[in-house]
Amino acid sequence: MFPKTLPVNPKNPPKFQNLYNPLLCIKMVPFQTLYARTHFRNLQIHKLYRSFHSTKYLYKEPITVSTVYDPVTGSMVTKSNEEPDKQQRGERLLNSDYADAFKDDRSYGSVMKGFGGGKKKCKSKSVWVCSECGYSDGQWWGYCRECKNVNTMKELVDVVDSGKTNGFQVSEKLVQSWLPKRAGEAVPLRLTDVNRGVNQSDWRFPLSGLFGDEVSRVLGGGLVPGSLVLVGGDPGVGKSTLMLQIAAIIAEGKEIGKPAPVLYVSGEESVEQIGNRADRMEISTDELFLYSSTDIEDILVKAQALSPRALIIDSIQTVHLAGVTGSAGGIYQVKECTAALLRFAKKTDVPVFLIGHVTKSGDIAGPRVLEHIVDAVLYMEGEQYSSHRLLRAFKNRFGSTDELGVFEMSPCGLKAVKNPSEIFLSEERSDSEFLAGLAIAVIMDGSRTFVIEIQALCATGSSLSRQVNGVQAGRADMIIAVLMKQAGLKLQSNAIFLNVVSGASLTETAGDLAVAAAICSSYLEFPIPSNMAFIGEVGLGGELRMVPKMEKRVSTLAKLGYRKCVVPEPAAKLLRGLDFGEFELLGCRTLKDVINTVFITS
Repeated sequence: MFPKTLPVNPKNPPKFQNLYNPLLCIKMVPFQTLYARTHFRNLQIHKLYRSFHSTKYLYKEPITVSTVYDPVTGSMVTKSNEEPDKQQRGERLLNSDYADAFKDDRSYGSVMKGFGGGKKKCKSKSVWVCSECGYSDGQWWGYCRECKNVNTMKELVDVVDSGKTNGFQVSEKLVQSWLPKRAGEAVPLRLTDVNRGVNQSDWRFPLSGLFGDEVSRVLGGGLVPGSLVLVGGDPGVGKSTLMLQIAAIIAEGKEIGKPAPVLYVSGEESVEQIGNRADRMEISTDELFLYSSTDIEDILVKAQALSPRALIIDSIQTVHLAGVTGSAGGIYQVKECTAALLRFAKKTDVPVFLIGHVTKSGDIAGPRVLEHIVDAVLYMEGEQYSSHRLLRAFKNRFGSTDELGVFEMSPCGLKAVKNPSEIFLSEERSDSEFLAGLAIAVIMDGSRTFVIEIQALCATGSSLSRQVNGVQAGRADMIIAVLMKQAGLKLQSNAIFLNVVSGASLTETAGDLAVAAAICSSYLEFPIPSNMAFIGEVGLGGELRMVPKMEKRVSTLAKLGYRKCVVPEPAAKLLRGLDFGEFELLGCRTLKDVINTVFITS
């Protein structure tokens, strides 16, 4: 009933003996190449097994089939003695069980690639960046290898794509469409050629009024065209209020004789909220434009149409740039957005102000490179329960960083303080035994002179040995030890408390003599005259040493109405020829001389 053998193709005879199954009437045609591939892999793929034992060869003429690797297409190609057309053969190859069986094969050295093609994927790379200094590393170390801070390394995934955008490209594209074309390419210029015809006094434009004078002092004499200024501070300290008042002063244009447009952009508040705050601060200038947006490209387009005299961004952590990795406030976003605004400022000579958030440690949030990019970094300080605000410059490419602006927060905004020393002085007092332990010191903060009041209390029988506020603990211990050793005061059984009025901090050595005088006054229960001040550094031998800028300190005391000042003897000799009116300088060599001069009456 069944034939013993099936005919063999003489053109392509098999290398193995044909196997005949009389039960199924199937001739098993061996696949030499595919068998060699699957034999050493030992794969158990159900689709491939079904292909070998398919019933499509029942009662048909034998077909010789072989599967080989095609180096041109990079795929496995199945060939037979039949010659279907090319389209049918391509469809069979793409839809065959062989392709389904091997498309998930991920073994090493697999050649089953090219089925279905695919798009080119973007490469991603993980980078660990320090949130404090901006140092980047390829792996996590637990601490920053640059600034040595712990738990500051943050993982960022950098996507490498040809369509990536950066801040310089965006600003360059917009600025080039704004500015007129310049003839020729930029070439290096001599320093004398750059400064020729430039009046340095007219180069900056100052800010008018007492408030503007304080801000101009911190900026180094006025606002520089094309500068990029970063303003930081704790939440609620008054950064937005400060910038809104600066924007109003620039928009009024009193220094140029006509109003000038200023663009104030906020990513945190709506236009109505900013307008409500401006109404409370009695700001009603017509040339102050408000805009709410978080897209840098959109902001620069609006600035191009307006051509403002100044641009204010509130804040840099809320804006973003399309095409840059990360969300708004991320390291890459902050860096690229700042780079776009820097390019805009330098190309158009429009000064740009950036408001920055701060971290828990008080540093400006974002990468450290942000502070390196900008031209000036201003920081606004203020005590929680005090209405006074201090504006300092931590970086200034166009001026000194020693300047300080003093303001007072009021319902109508910030107001400049004419006499900063009144912040740190208590109310007028009379000479009485109840006010013993008070002494006046003169300190310098940058180019500003401050008169502060130091309080001391010596109490016997207290469980506490020492407590200081506003004075460095190590410095206070040294002064107390010198008083006991060199001046002979028996302070061992007394608990000593030191305090600086209004929460100020005494950081320079010019206040050493005032601290020692306050302790002596409390211990001896001898009040110090209210018109007397102290300037000088105390050495370990009990001697008094000079401090810098003695003339300016003494001049400030004379203007404030003080009549006497205890200073080191060399300083008294140096300042003796100067005219301070009725002001008297008391020169002393040691702490014993101070006690004999101030606390012993004839």
